[in-house]
Amino acid sequence: MAYLSDIEIASKVEMKPIKDIAVSLGLSEEDYSLYGKYKAKLDSRELDKMKDQENGKLILVTAITPTPAGEGKTTTSVGLADGLSKIGKKAMLALREPSLGPVFGVKGGAAGGGYAQVVPMEDINLHFTGDFHAIGAANNLLAAMLDNHIHHGNTLQIDSRRITWKRVVDMNDRQLRHIVDGLQGRINGVPREDGYDITVASEIMAVLCLADSIVDLKNKLKRIIVGYNFSGDPVTAGDLKAEGAMTALLKDAIHPNLVQTLEHTPALIHGGPFANIAHGCNSVLATKMAMKYADYTITEAGFGADLGAEKFFDIKCRLADIQPDAVVLVATIRALKMHGGVSKKELGPENVSAVLAGLPNLEKHLSNIKEVYGMPVVVAINKFPTDTEAELDAVKKACEEKGVEVVLSDVWGSGGEGGIDLAHKVVELAERDNKFNFVYDLEDSIEEKLIKIVQKIYGGKGIELTPAARREMNDLERLGFGEYPICMAKTQYSFSDDATLIGAPKDFTVTIRNLKVSAGAGFIVALTGAVMTMPGLPKVPAAEKIDVNEDGIISGLF
Repeated sequence: MAYLSDIEIASKVEMKPIKDIAVSLGLSEEDYSLYGKYKAKLDSRELDKMKDQENGKLILVTAITPTPAGEGKTTTSVGLADGLSKIGKKAMLALREPSLGPVFGVKGGAAGGGYAQVVPMEDINLHFTGDFHAIGAANNLLAAMLDNHIHHGNTLQIDSRRITWKRVVDMNDRQLRHIVDGLQGRINGVPREDGYDITVASEIMAVLCLADSIVDLKNKLKRIIVGYNFSGDPVTAGDLKAEGAMTALLKDAIHPNLVQTLEHTPALIHGGPFANIAHGCNSVLATKMAMKYADYTITEAGFGADLGAEKFFDIKCRLADIQPDAVVLVATIRALKMHGGVSKKELGPENVSAVLAGLPNLEKHLSNIKEVYGMPVVVAINKFPTDTEAELDAVKKACEEKGVEVVLSDVWGSGGEGGIDLAHKVVELAERDNKFNFVYDLEDSIEEKLIKIVQKIYGGKGIELTPAARREMNDLERLGFGEYPICMAKTQYSFSDDATLIGAPKDFTVTIRNLKVSAGAGFIVALTGAVMTMPGLPKVPAAEKIDVNEDGIISGLF
């Protein structure tokens, strides 16, 4: 049976003018700015006007550990929102913006799939409203002002060997990971080692996503540390007098973007930090605004629950003072088979034993959500045509033994109709009491926080700090950053820092190779294993299949 591609499905659906979507939220024309016919930016200042209005329920969608087979978190999120709308609930999405890196790389876009998509999907997956360009420009302006200051006399006594600020580009480009710049004479700057990160790894992205106003944004930007002087003291963006110009570049980007699903459910798509190298959540502003406009806000956190959900709980919820009401854990039979040792090419035939072998991964994530975080949770099995009753029954039985219900989600094939059962279960869960907890206390030492994450969430036995990481840890505590939350940067393919350890490994040690503070965002980044902040393209990048015809119609985007 031939299936339509995501872009073919999206092109056949008639979108409503975004004005109509805004009206459904009770907005007036003064509350938003149009970006064409089908996109708008909501004025973030509206949140302050609604501060006394009661919040709706907040639902987090997360997943088991990712595999090349795909799990479908965004697809499930979109379908759940549409399903809630179908049962008469006022629902809204709060999602991240896609990065061009995965779009042109291997993973593809992030606008959902099948009949559970946000549209206009081509715009969302490409330039959208220009937020990422603004973030990249603000980041690189700071880098330019930093090097310019050194070139013109370096009155701040910045040690060029201890510069921590990198330039960014929103593209997978391994060639830029490590470079030497400022070459060919004094007129071209001061030579030094440098490098690029992908835009979604920039601290500017994290700052934008965690700011609750333009004033807060500027204050956070001012605190960003770009490096250290010869005395070992931090040098900030404020020291370089850069925060005003950076905020000017971000004055429109701070406003959340309003679009719609294929079934016209309102969606705010704003911000896009990766969850393996950043905190993996959409903006606080978009989430809080959606909670004012809707009875149910559906949001997601990137990659598996050990990364995105952990950071959602321990960073975003903590810093934004919000709390979810229920969690949806997405799994697929295909992914469970891969965690059970089956290759991607052999996922089609029924293999109950492989599903059973892969279940420990699902069970570990469930245990974390229920017992560590104290949250009510439902497992949503993202349905594939190759799933068999025996395989599905194996998952249901295992979850029932854990006291967790399983709902079959067919939103990819049926849209909101396929998400109705999940919607009913989410409504029920959201009314239950929960005993929400954090993994660690802010008063814990940096080392204690790292150990608690590894032991409680990953299932490892502990950490190993490299000599460089231990020196950095001591410096961060000396400088007063010891009570910041932790943002773990590690592979998304394993609970451990080794991508080859699939399933639910035990008794492993996570190597912390570097620690750096994101003083503007308000957390400490712990770089583990071989994780990189600038990805590379695969041997056959998705970009090779993307084209546009004489009428400007894009093909091959998915």
